[in-house]
Formats: sequence, structure tokens, C-alpha cells
Amino acid sequence: MANHFTPEELATELNTGTRDVIQLCVKEGIPIYKGKIDRSLLTAVMRTKGIQLPKAEVATA
Repeated sequence: MANHFTPEELATELNTGTRDVIQLCVKEGIPIYKGKIDRSLLTAVMRTKGIQLPKAEVATA
């Protein structure tokens, strides 16, 4: 089972925006290597720090 995902894949899984995932990684020092993020590291950091990413807002026109 793969453990490294693109920010887009993680954003979909976490029901948030890609930018929020990338900002969290930069803020918490989670490496993005060749465009992929270690999901287990990301979730461990989120759980330890009690971080909840904001839900992505759907634009309505």
C-alpha cells in the first residue's frame, strides 16, 4: 500500500484544499519530496498537534 501522496490526493482525502495541505506541510516542516507527501507523517503531526484543516469551500455562481 502506498504511503506517499500528492497534495491533491491528500486534500481530497481530508476534504480540504490543496493549498491548505501544502501550507500545513511548510508550517510544520513536513517534507514534500518530488511532489509527494508522507501521509503517515502528516496524520501523525496533525493528531499530535490537534490540527484540523479547514473544509474546502465550494464556489457557487
